[in-house]
Amino acid sequence: MATRTQTQSTESGSSGAASTTVDGVVTRIVFTSAASSWTVLRLTLSEGRRTPFTAVGPLYGVQPGERLRLSGNWEEDRKFGRQFRVTSYMALQPSTLDGIERYLGSGLIAGIGKVMAGRIVARFGLDTLDIVESEPDRLGEVDGIGPVRAEQIRKAWRQQQGLRDTLVFLQSQGMTSSQALRIHKQLGETAVAAVRANPYRLAEAVTGIGFKTADQIAAGLGITGEAPQRVEAGLLYALDRAADAGHLYLPKPRLMDDAGALLGLDSEAGALQKAITALMARREVVIEASESRQVDAVYRTRLHATEAGVAARVEKLLESPSDSREIDIPKALAWLEQNQHLELAPQQVEAVRCALDSKLLVVTGGPGTGKTTLVRAIVQILTKARQRVLLAAPTGRAANRLSEATGAPAKTIHRLLEFDPRQMVFQRDGARPLEADYIVVDEASMLDCPLAYHLLDAVPDGAKLVLVGDVDQLPSVGPGRVLADLIDSRRPAVVRLQTVFRQAAQSRIITNAHLIRRGEIPDLESKSRAEDFFFIERQEPEAILETILHLVTRRIPGSFGFDAHRDLQVLAPMRRGLIGTENLNLELQRLLNPPSSQDSTPAGRLRQGDRVMQIRNNYELDVFNGDVGRVLPRGEGDEGLRVDFGRRRVDYEPAEIDELVLAYACSVHKSQGSEYPCVVLPVHTQHYMMLQRNLLYTAVTRGRQLVVLVGDRRALAIAVRNDRQLDRFSRLTERLLSSADTY
Repeated sequence: MATRTQTQSTESGSSGAASTTVDGVVTRIVFTSAASSWTVLRLTLSEGRRTPFTAVGPLYGVQPGERLRLSGNWEEDRKFGRQFRVTSYMALQPSTLDGIERYLGSGLIAGIGKVMAGRIVARFGLDTLDIVESEPDRLGEVDGIGPVRAEQIRKAWRQQQGLRDTLVFLQSQGMTSSQALRIHKQLGETAVAAVRANPYRLAEAVTGIGFKTADQIAAGLGITGEAPQRVEAGLLYALDRAADAGHLYLPKPRLMDDAGALLGLDSEAGALQKAITALMARREVVIEASESRQVDAVYRTRLHATEAGVAARVEKLLESPSDSREIDIPKALAWLEQNQHLELAPQQVEAVRCALDSKLLVVTGGPGTGKTTLVRAIVQILTKARQRVLLAAPTGRAANRLSEATGAPAKTIHRLLEFDPRQMVFQRDGARPLEADYIVVDEASMLDCPLAYHLLDAVPDGAKLVLVGDVDQLPSVGPGRVLADLIDSRRPAVVRLQTVFRQAAQSRIITNAHLIRRGEIPDLESKSRAEDFFFIERQEPEAILETILHLVTRRIPGSFGFDAHRDLQVLAPMRRGLIGTENLNLELQRLLNPPSSQDSTPAGRLRQGDRVMQIRNNYELDVFNGDVGRVLPRGEGDEGLRVDFGRRRVDYEPAEIDELVLAYACSVHKSQGSEYPCVVLPVHTQHYMMLQRNLLYTAVTRGRQLVVLVGDRRALAIAVRNDRQLDRFSRLTERLLSSADTY
């Protein structure tokens, strides 16, 4: 087994002290965190009195029985006593029979346990590791190892060696252990070779690895600033970053400016022009001119395809005759009132007529305007008429609410379209469309352009589609503004529900939400403690933080009976700052779930009992961006996490843990599609850049039974008056209008 070296910076243990080197054999792993690579080990000195000692530092992946050469300094910790703080280490081949047996029996190699390790060492002695690496066929000489098990051991040995080599190489380039683990999982044994050949491939191939990380590695490998692969990767990264901000494309001058700033190049640099030409030739980008605009639009190819595909599918759906049988609408409405005791308002009646008559209908309206009642009425009429109806929503929570409201099964759009995580494809598409006469999608404001395309692609030409959503909420997290573009194009039938029903009007949450939507200051004066909307005025961020912590941990649970872990959700406009989600989460974790000696979760920042949120789609685990769960114990010594998402439990491996964040507080954007019994929201000019009307409106409408705003009136007024929504670069409306002109 070859000697391996790994270097990683840590906090200095003795300021300015010269580095010391010690050799030791690992006897026990006390603690390790894949998220940070921080590890605590017990070792014995290789020479001398074999005195046990503790080492701490970036030692993730080492195993009992390994012999390590550690560089660092001795320090005296007030709590744990004398320990060696590691700055770098070298893993050496175990040189004693006991060390070899410990190493093999550590569970590191599949197929070898403690008993089998003893048999192998008894047979091959000090040559054991050379035999396993160079002559694995000889393992058959050991009692209990046949050809199948020998092959299993050989593969596991090579995988472990590849993992360690990847960790050593990537961490030497400044990457964290969790990043290195993710890269190895994605690229396998070819990881090191692939990174050396083109480090920018990481930004494309590995989730969570961006251009800046790849650029750091590239610089270490000697790739120059104007190298074609760097400039091309920078352009693609600028487009991807724009997509993260909601854009489907960038105007070419804007793209050149953004990429130039990122790469340290002039926007007119020849290297940029050559790179964009090369990307066009390889069909990685599409440059599209427009008669109505002066500037070319540059798309990532996949986003151009989805935007054009949405427009084409909308037109195809609208021009295709319906396959559903005709329904007597007056008779259906009479049946609804007499048998289901459901009386509809005039706007709702008009929406039912449009749903039954139109191939594509958009229903929009604020809280309390009867969208849920309308959907229930449509589903009941269609079910009575024996029409095939499918219900869906973008998120699991929204689908559950839709099912509860209608009494009919509803699925997430991914489940409806039978997404296959192994092949990363939707199995329902134009070639194998959904089997339905009507498809109803709730929370349609959350539909980004790629998901809208896949949905429309799977809608049969003869079916009818009903999209229900609140267009005044924040747009989708993903690129595009599909619901707004559809409404602006006037291609679908559109019904706007505007009347707030009497019962809903009694809720100050709903009345204030509509005041905010209209650009009016909400009513902040509470008349009694029995109300559902409160404003607590605080001027300074420190006072806002203190008040929120008191509200969540004591006052609201004590006065209203809400469970602080289950029912309360703190929302914030931004991540950073004293009252941003990051600090709020740390403070709420400290109070609601302090560290315990019984805590068996080794993920460092996350603890057993924590409320956590998934922050990116993980199709293999079948969890999605915005899913919220609770951390459960997973067993002593297990480096992963188990999370209870309500209807299912999911096990996370170390490389996947950084897909989870604390969720005692979350951004307003992340709360889309969800409702909570109680919402608490800080409002302060510290969040000036995000103080917008649609953000405040979205936050208030997330609360079902209680909403509490904490902050100053000036910041609230800024948010209400700021109706300037950040423009999203999209040509969907233009495409739909252009298509309409051709018919």
